[in-house]
Amino acid sequence: MKKPASYQFCGGTDHPFSPNRRDFLSVGALSGLGLGMTLGELLTSEAHAAGEDWKDVAKPSKPGKAKNIIQIHLPGGSAHQETFDPKYLAPQEYRGPLGTVDTTIPGEKFSQYFPQMAKVANKMTVIRSLTHSEAAHARGTHNMMTGIRPSPAVVFPGMGCVVSHEFGPRNNLPPYVAIPSQTGNGGTGWMSSAYGPFSLGSDPGSSSFNVRDLALAKGIDAQRFEKRRSMRSIVDAHFSGLEKADALAGMDAFYSRAYAMVSAPKARDAFDLNKEPAKVRDRYGRTSAGGRFLMARRLVEAGVRMVTTTYGGWDMHGNIAGSIKRQAPSLDQAFAALISDLDERGMLDETLVMITSEFSRTPKINTSAGRDHWPKVMSVVMAGGGMKRGYIHGTSDPTGSEPDENPVGVPDWAATVWTLMGIDPQRRLAGPGNRPMPINYDGEVIKDALA
Repeated sequence: MKKPASYQFCGGTDHPFSPNRRDFLSVGALSGLGLGMTLGELLTSEAHAAGEDWKDVAKPSKPGKAKNIIQIHLPGGSAHQETFDPKYLAPQEYRGPLGTVDTTIPGEKFSQYFPQMAKVANKMTVIRSLTHSEAAHARGTHNMMTGIRPSPAVVFPGMGCVVSHEFGPRNNLPPYVAIPSQTGNGGTGWMSSAYGPFSLGSDPGSSSFNVRDLALAKGIDAQRFEKRRSMRSIVDAHFSGLEKADALAGMDAFYSRAYAMVSAPKARDAFDLNKEPAKVRDRYGRTSAGGRFLMARRLVEAGVRMVTTTYGGWDMHGNIAGSIKRQAPSLDQAFAALISDLDERGMLDETLVMITSEFSRTPKINTSAGRDHWPKVMSVVMAGGGMKRGYIHGTSDPTGSEPDENPVGVPDWAATVWTLMGIDPQRRLAGPGNRPMPINYDGEVIKDALA
């Protein structure tokens, strides 16, 4: 069922019940609309209302090796040469200004500002041959948040929305959370807004961090809260037995999940970084990257199925050496801590952790000592969740211009993610006009990279 463009979950402020409408109520204040129905029942009823009872040719989804996903997106386009595929044997104009560091994978190197990640490379797979043709930021981001090349005819849903649709919530927590907010094309696209991300609304790496939707809004007393809670019965009376409009279904799911979190101490605690020992916070780093990645670990540990987060700005058209020096150390520390922490907790084998970006940067350093947009070859990091440990898949050519061995398309990468999650890449879901819409186009699983 096609929805009005303005009714984006955690999105448009013109939605009368949007969480961005600060003049109304916080989500916590309105979440009582979820009374009288469990989250699982709610999602099931919405699926039937949306006409999703037609037969699917693919296998039904069931949890796979990866029970959880953490996707770390580096907005702007991170250079493979200055991160995970340094061209240290190439001429200077290709090699760039940085040195290298040896990794725990014999014979393999990372760029010089990733010494901590180099130490845990034996727990990771690095795909050095991902390729696509989208050199614009928005289109490249769409690729890596949906797994599908953008189309002028339809906006595809983010991967987290599909995960939310297929598996639903666990432990009174949303199935899909965005830190600090929805990333580019990580929204619902043609799917119901009920499956969109719960956005934290602020940066966990900030000293003033607070999740806006886990408490009553200022000035809202218990009486008003109870009044809003009673609105659920009115909604049921008017819409019982009828197909709900997408905006209403999305609002219903949003408040139900919010009320579940407000009323469940363990769910609220998942968002509280102060529950972590000081030494753990120091291990990740008291930075934007450290706070976001630690929050991601807490959320998947508590029951969230997919977390997307961003870090930094990697659109380095000039002075790439200085920009990388400022950006990389926090990423290096926080990601290495995340991988080690998950492994020590026995969670890495069931948690797929990924570093993605919309594209990479040009083979040659430009006249501004930077690199420009380049989608022909890029690197993606994947760890845990059924991926091999200590593995490099594919290569770029000696100048870092294009794939040399084992090229991987975005659909292949996405098909691998879906398979690890237990979702058949051939699966189709009810799209606009109740037409079957694929979640992947002709992708082949990267079998050599699987454990």
